[in-house]
Amino acid sequence: MPSRTTGTDSPLTAVSPPQTRIRPVITACLLAVFLAMLDSQIVATALPRIVGDLGGLDVFAWVTTAYIIAASVTTPVYGKLGDLFGRKKIFLIAVAVFLVGSTLSGAAQSMDQLILFRTVQGIGAGGLFVSVLAIIGELFNPREAAKYFNLFGIVFALAALAGPAVGGALTDLLSWHWVFLINLPVGIVILVLVSTCLHLPRVDRPAHIDYTGFVLLSAAIVALTLAASWGGVKYEWLDWRILGLAAGAVLLAVGFVAAERRAAEPVIPLHLFRDSTFSVSVLVSVAAGIVFLGSVNFLAIYIQVVTGASPTMSGVVLLPMMFGLVASSVVSGAAITKTGRYKWYPVLSMAIGIVGALLLATMDTGTSRAVLIAYMLVFGVAAGLNMQVLTMAAQNTAPRDDIGAVHATVSFARQLGTTVGISLFASIFYNRLTEEIADRTPADALRGIDPDALSSTETLDRLTEPVRNAVEQSYAAALTPVFLTAVPVLLLGLLAAMTMKNLPLRGEDHQGHGAAAEEN
Repeated sequence: MPSRTTGTDSPLTAVSPPQTRIRPVITACLLAVFLAMLDSQIVATALPRIVGDLGGLDVFAWVTTAYIIAASVTTPVYGKLGDLFGRKKIFLIAVAVFLVGSTLSGAAQSMDQLILFRTVQGIGAGGLFVSVLAIIGELFNPREAAKYFNLFGIVFALAALAGPAVGGALTDLLSWHWVFLINLPVGIVILVLVSTCLHLPRVDRPAHIDYTGFVLLSAAIVALTLAASWGGVKYEWLDWRILGLAAGAVLLAVGFVAAERRAAEPVIPLHLFRDSTFSVSVLVSVAAGIVFLGSVNFLAIYIQVVTGASPTMSGVVLLPMMFGLVASSVVSGAAITKTGRYKWYPVLSMAIGIVGALLLATMDTGTSRAVLIAYMLVFGVAAGLNMQVLTMAAQNTAPRDDIGAVHATVSFARQLGTTVGISLFASIFYNRLTEEIADRTPADALRGIDPDALSSTETLDRLTEPVRNAVEQSYAAALTPVFLTAVPVLLLGLLAAMTMKNLPLRGEDHQGHGAAAEEN
């Protein structure tokens, strides 16, 4: 696609200066989306083997939770920094930090190290997707951008389909360390393409960093995550420490809102919430993050422990869910590009998700793989129907100066939901698993065996048949309340989605983008 210099008179074209080479930039953006999605899928498949190697079943969720917390905290910051200092610079920094975290994670020798290094990786990941969305939003008008969102859906799908299988194959053939190291060559290509081919309008407005807002938001997220992770596992839900963390999260959130009202350049501009489309997109993103992204790790555990699949085979079993996600995401993206209408896709996502969660809650050791695949296909279709729509809807009514903050806030909402979902589900799962194993296995049957290693097929193979069956039944039973908890969350998301206005996407006559000086 050709680029152009300035103005808004030419329909459906890029608005970058002539120095920008559109195809290499789009390629880099697609690779960044691929990298971000591949990382989440590939690690989920390797987690049972990681736990078997490093131990730490009671904290295994923190391998993902620490990553998501860091990404959640930094996502709105990256969006605002992109608005203030230029999206190219911020994007390059995010990719570099992500690669450093990937390298360190691949070299981790303990669960504590891995959690720490995943935090570094998450700090970089927070800027990947939001920077891509903001760059596309700056290069194209909303109707044209929808075409590229559809391309992202295809790449997202490829990563989702390849992730579980690649993660399983790398874990089996090499080691789980390579699920992190594989990011390096892709990341280097992104750095080269963006640094040499992307030239956006230079940002000349004065910068005022909202340090107070950033600190309060970070502290609130950490307090909320700790409360969800420790409640019912490390401490009782009514323990003073859990209640204190929950109260602290609320107070910090209130302080954050107060700080944003006074900030010259708030991390999350509160005036955006005056737009009902933006507010609904944020609410539904939270629900989608909690359920659809927060449950993948537990499905991988079910497949490997309960059905006895290897990491490679578990990746294959997960493919139908990813295929459903891909198909519904691509089809909905194409339909939205053609019609410019988007309201009913998030509604269908929440409604079908309720059906999928109820079906997954019925799984036990007697559930055949064919039935499991059908259930996951339904769940995947539901997940895919909201992947692109909410970002497009929020961007559609956003002013240009806030486009980075808009993308960042919607992405942040999804990541915040994922953080809460993983922590909450892990708490429910681990608490129930401990009870089930104690009830189902003889008193001394697991003497001398590290409970954390029970997710490893090598450990399970050493158990007697009755004890192994009891452990598998315990894992299956522990997953039931996880998916039952997802149902009311999806119901709230459904009610919110039904209130979304069915506005058409803006076309070329509403770009509102001009280019002046070039950003180096």
